[in-house]
Amino acid sequence: MPFVIFLALIAVVLLYLISIYNNLVTIKHGVARAWANIDVLLKQRHDELPKLIEACKQYMKFEVETLERVMQARAGVATAREARNIPALGAAEGRLRAGLSALFATVEAYPELRSNEHFRHLVSRITELEDGIADRREVYNAAVNINNVRIEHFPDVIVARNFGFRAAILLEFAEPEKSDVDVAQAFKS
Repeated sequence: MPFVIFLALIAVVLLYLISIYNNLVTIKHGVARAWANIDVLLKQRHDELPKLIEACKQYMKFEVETLERVMQARAGVATAREARNIPALGAAEGRLRAGLSALFATVEAYPELRSNEHFRHLVSRITELEDGIADRREVYNAAVNINNVRIEHFPDVIVARNFGFRAAILLEFAEPEKSDVDVAQAFKS
Protein backbone atom coordinates (compact mmCIF):
# COMPACT_ATOMS: atom_id res chain seq x y z
CA MET A 1 0.00 0.00 0.00
CA PRO A 2 2.77 2.56 0.78
CA PHE A 3 4.33 1.78 -2.60
CA VAL A 4 1.02 2.56 -4.40
CA ILE A 5 0.74 5.85 -2.49
CA PHE A 6 4.34 6.64 -3.44
CA LEU A 7 3.63 5.90 -7.13
CA ALA A 8 0.46 8.00 -7.00
CA LEU A 9 2.41 10.87 -5.46
CA ILE A 10 5.10 10.57 -8.14
CA ALA A 11 2.40 10.52 -10.86
CA VAL A 12 0.75 13.66 -9.43
CA VAL A 13 4.11 15.50 -9.28
CA LEU A 14 4.97 14.36 -12.80
CA LEU A 15 1.58 15.49 -14.14
CA TYR A 16 2.02 18.83 -12.37
CA LEU A 17 5.47 19.31 -13.95
CA ILE A 18 4.08 18.37 -17.37
CA SER A 19 1.32 20.93 -16.87
CA ILE A 20 3.88 23.60 -16.00
CA TYR A 21 5.96 22.72 -19.06
CA ASN A 22 2.92 22.84 -21.36
CA ASN A 23 1.85 26.21 -19.94
CA LEU A 24 5.35 27.63 -20.47
CA VAL A 25 5.34 26.38 -24.07
CA THR A 26 1.95 28.03 -24.65
CA ILE A 27 3.21 31.31 -23.21
CA LYS A 28 6.43 31.17 -25.26
CA HIS A 29 4.42 30.68 -28.44
CA GLY A 30 2.10 33.52 -27.39
CA VAL A 31 5.13 35.82 -27.36
CA ALA A 32 6.17 34.55 -30.80
CA ARG A 33 2.64 35.04 -32.15
CA ALA A 34 2.49 38.59 -30.74
CA TRP A 35 5.83 39.35 -32.40
CA ALA A 36 4.60 37.90 -35.70
CA ASN A 37 1.57 40.22 -35.57
CA ILE A 38 3.85 43.24 -35.12
CA ASP A 39 6.09 41.94 -37.89
CA VAL A 40 3.18 41.76 -40.35
CA LEU A 41 2.19 45.38 -39.70
CA LEU A 42 5.79 46.59 -39.85
CA LYS A 43 6.16 44.86 -43.22
CA GLN A 44 2.95 46.43 -44.51
CA ARG A 45 4.07 49.88 -43.39
CA HIS A 46 7.50 49.21 -44.91
CA ASP A 47 5.78 48.51 -48.23
CA GLU A 48 3.48 51.57 -48.04
CA LEU A 49 6.11 54.19 -47.15
CA PRO A 50 7.83 54.26 -50.57
CA LYS A 51 4.45 55.02 -52.17
CA LEU A 52 3.95 57.93 -49.76
CA ILE A 53 7.46 59.21 -50.39
CA GLU A 54 6.98 58.99 -54.16
CA ALA A 55 3.72 60.93 -53.93
CA CYS A 56 5.49 63.59 -51.86
CA LYS A 57 8.46 63.78 -54.24
CA GLN A 58 6.19 64.92 -57.03
CA TYR A 59 5.35 68.06 -55.05
CA MET A 60 8.17 68.56 -52.57
CA LYS A 61 11.14 69.04 -54.80
CA PHE A 62 13.04 71.11 -52.21
CA GLU A 63 12.36 68.93 -49.16
CA VAL A 64 14.73 66.11 -50.07
CA GLU A 65 16.36 65.98 -46.61
CA THR A 66 13.04 65.25 -44.87
CA LEU A 67 12.24 62.50 -47.35
CA GLU A 68 15.71 60.99 -47.00
CA ARG A 69 15.41 60.87 -43.20
CA VAL A 70 12.15 58.97 -43.49
CA MET A 71 13.65 56.49 -45.95
CA GLN A 72 16.76 55.95 -43.77
CA ALA A 73 14.57 55.39 -40.74
CA ARG A 74 12.43 52.97 -42.76
CA ALA A 75 15.57 51.02 -43.67
CA GLY A 76 16.61 50.96 -39.99
CA VAL A 77 13.23 49.53 -38.96
CA ALA A 78 13.44 46.91 -41.70
CA THR A 79 16.94 45.85 -40.66
CA ALA A 80 16.01 45.59 -36.98
CA ARG A 81 12.76 43.78 -37.81
CA GLU A 82 14.49 41.20 -39.98
CA ALA A 83 17.16 40.63 -37.32
CA ARG A 84 14.48 40.50 -34.59
CA ASN A 85 16.61 42.98 -32.67
CA ILE A 86 13.97 44.37 -30.30
CA PRO A 87 16.09 47.18 -28.74
CA ALA A 88 17.26 48.38 -32.18
CA LEU A 89 13.68 48.20 -33.44
CA GLY A 90 12.51 50.47 -30.63
CA ALA A 91 15.16 53.06 -31.49
CA ALA A 92 14.50 52.82 -35.24
CA GLU A 93 10.75 53.17 -34.67
CA GLY A 94 11.42 56.39 -32.76
CA ARG A 95 13.45 57.78 -35.66
CA LEU A 96 10.80 56.76 -38.17
CA ARG A 97 7.98 58.34 -36.19
CA ALA A 98 9.99 61.55 -35.83
CA GLY A 99 10.68 61.54 -39.57
CA LEU A 100 7.02 60.97 -40.40
CA SER A 101 5.99 63.79 -38.04
CA ALA A 102 8.46 66.12 -39.76
CA LEU A 103 7.19 64.99 -43.16
CA PHE A 104 3.55 65.57 -42.25
CA ALA A 105 4.42 68.98 -40.79
CA THR A 106 6.30 69.90 -43.98
CA VAL A 107 3.35 68.79 -46.12
CA GLU A 108 1.32 71.65 -44.64
CA ALA A 109 3.25 74.00 -46.97
CA TYR A 110 1.97 72.08 -50.03
CA PRO A 111 -1.82 72.51 -50.31
CA GLU A 112 -1.94 70.77 -53.68
CA LEU A 113 -0.27 67.70 -52.10
CA ARG A 114 -2.61 67.74 -49.11
CA SER A 115 -5.60 67.76 -51.45
CA ASN A 116 -4.25 64.92 -53.61
CA GLU A 117 -6.52 61.88 -53.14
CA HIS A 118 -3.67 59.38 -53.52
CA PHE A 119 -1.63 61.19 -50.87
CA ARG A 120 -4.58 61.39 -48.47
CA HIS A 121 -5.23 57.67 -48.92
CA LEU A 122 -1.57 56.86 -48.19
CA VAL A 123 -1.53 59.07 -45.08
CA SER A 124 -4.71 57.40 -43.89
CA ARG A 125 -3.24 53.95 -44.52
CA ILE A 126 0.00 54.76 -42.70
CA THR A 127 -1.92 56.23 -39.77
CA GLU A 128 -4.03 53.07 -39.66
CA LEU A 129 -0.89 50.92 -39.67
CA GLU A 130 0.71 53.08 -36.94
CA ASP A 131 -2.35 52.58 -34.74
CA GLY A 132 -2.28 48.84 -35.41
CA ILE A 133 1.42 48.65 -34.56
CA ALA A 134 0.81 50.51 -31.30
CA ASP A 135 -1.96 48.07 -30.39
CA ARG A 136 0.19 45.06 -31.28
CA ARG A 137 3.11 46.45 -29.25
CA GLU A 138 0.85 46.50 -26.22
CA VAL A 139 -0.19 42.88 -26.82
CA TYR A 140 3.43 41.84 -27.41
CA ASN A 141 4.67 43.51 -24.22
CA ALA A 142 1.83 41.91 -22.23
CA ALA A 143 2.79 38.48 -23.60
CA VAL A 144 6.46 39.14 -22.79
CA ASN A 145 5.53 40.19 -19.27
CA ILE A 146 3.50 37.01 -18.71
CA ASN A 147 6.39 34.93 -20.05
CA ASN A 148 9.00 36.66 -17.92
CA VAL A 149 6.94 36.46 -14.74
CA ARG A 150 6.07 32.80 -15.23
CA ILE A 151 9.64 31.66 -15.81
CA GLU A 152 10.62 33.30 -12.51
CA HIS A 153 7.74 31.89 -10.42
CA PHE A 154 8.40 28.90 -8.23
CA PRO A 155 8.08 26.00 -9.17
CA ASP A 156 7.90 27.11 -12.82
CA VAL A 157 11.46 28.42 -12.58
CA ILE A 158 12.73 24.86 -12.07
CA VAL A 159 11.07 23.63 -15.25
CA ALA A 160 12.02 26.81 -17.17
CA ARG A 161 15.70 26.49 -16.29
CA ASN A 162 15.87 22.78 -17.04
CA PHE A 163 14.19 23.14 -20.43
CA GLY A 164 15.87 26.36 -21.54
CA PHE A 165 12.96 28.80 -21.40
CA ARG A 166 14.36 32.34 -21.59
CA ALA A 167 13.13 35.79 -20.78
CA ALA A 168 11.88 37.77 -23.75
CA ILE A 169 12.74 41.42 -24.38
CA LEU A 170 10.11 44.14 -24.06
CA LEU A 171 9.67 46.44 -27.04
CA GLU A 172 10.67 49.80 -25.57
CA PHE A 173 11.19 53.16 -27.14
CA ALA A 174 13.82 55.84 -26.96
CA GLU A 175 13.13 58.94 -24.88
CA PRO A 176 12.01 61.11 -27.83
CA GLU A 177 9.27 58.56 -28.54
CA LYS A 178 7.97 58.78 -24.95
CA SER A 179 8.30 62.51 -24.43
CA ASP A 180 5.55 65.08 -24.98
CA VAL A 181 5.18 66.48 -28.44
CA ASP A 182 6.29 70.09 -28.80
CA VAL A 183 3.16 71.34 -30.54
CA ALA A 184 4.49 74.89 -30.95
CA GLN A 185 7.58 73.59 -32.75
CA ALA A 186 5.47 71.35 -34.98
CA PHE A 187 3.49 74.35 -36.19
CA LYS A 188 6.67 76.34 -36.87
CA SER A 189 7.98 73.73 -39.31
